[in-house]
Amino acid sequence: MVELLMGLVLLFGVASPHNKAVLKDQLYTLTIFGSNNVAVRRVTSINAKLYHIVVHSCENVTLEGVRIYAPKDSPNTDGIHVQHSVNVRILDTGIRTGDDCVSIGPGTRNLWIQRVACGPGHGISIGSLGKGLEEDGVENVTVKNVVFSGTQNGLRIKSWGRPSNGYVKGVVFKQVVMNDVQNPILIDQNYCPRNEGCPNQNSGIKISGVTYTDIKGTSASPVAMKFDCSDTSPCIGIGLQDIELTYQKQPAKSFCKNVRGMALGVVNPPSCL
Repeated sequence: MVELLMGLVLLFGVASPHNKAVLKDQLYTLTIFGSNNVAVRRVTSINAKLYHIVVHSCENVTLEGVRIYAPKDSPNTDGIHVQHSVNVRILDTGIRTGDDCVSIGPGTRNLWIQRVACGPGHGISIGSLGKGLEEDGVENVTVKNVVFSGTQNGLRIKSWGRPSNGYVKGVVFKQVVMNDVQNPILIDQNYCPRNEGCPNQNSGIKISGVTYTDIKGTSASPVAMKFDCSDTSPCIGIGLQDIELTYQKQPAKSFCKNVRGMALGVVNPPSCL
């Protein structure tokens, strides 16, 4: 294992609500590309211009004890982005940012996320997937012992409403705490910014074998669980067990469209599967 970075503070100082104007520069604080057997430990990234840490086309990468900070209104400042990589671990990490705390792109396999604190931010997102019509899938992802605080989303899977051939399978979400999260549990297969390039708004991404176990806390909106799946590629094998989510100390609601699965144990809001 190569110790790439240890105990560094990486300062950019340019994260702001106006980041959209500089997207063409594609500046990331740290990019690990085409590398194997790498460890990044005890690194702090502050105010990245765009993504803080990117892991792309790698194998056996460990990110541990990382701290990431950006204003909550700074767009595209994803904390950690993983894509086309195998056997990546994200451990004991705290992320406060204006976009996804962790974003998971196509071609990601065997990803383990554990003991992460996220918020503010947009949660942990698989996706967005399916913008391209030919795209590698995402499989074997585990998210465990995570706390979301004041985030837009908690556990999200997001795909474009386009006929891509990609997939998501073998995902485990367990032992998660939600504190005032807008969308604690969300599958959105109708993502289409500006409603451009999404014929019939049908995603081709096939989502299967996703389980949610021991998810507890509070929702900032009435609908705490939303499964908005594709008409042409329904979500299958969705599992719920021991879910306890409330909205303003009242029962929350769930929403299901084109989804099949089962619920076990106590599930609140009541399952719509």
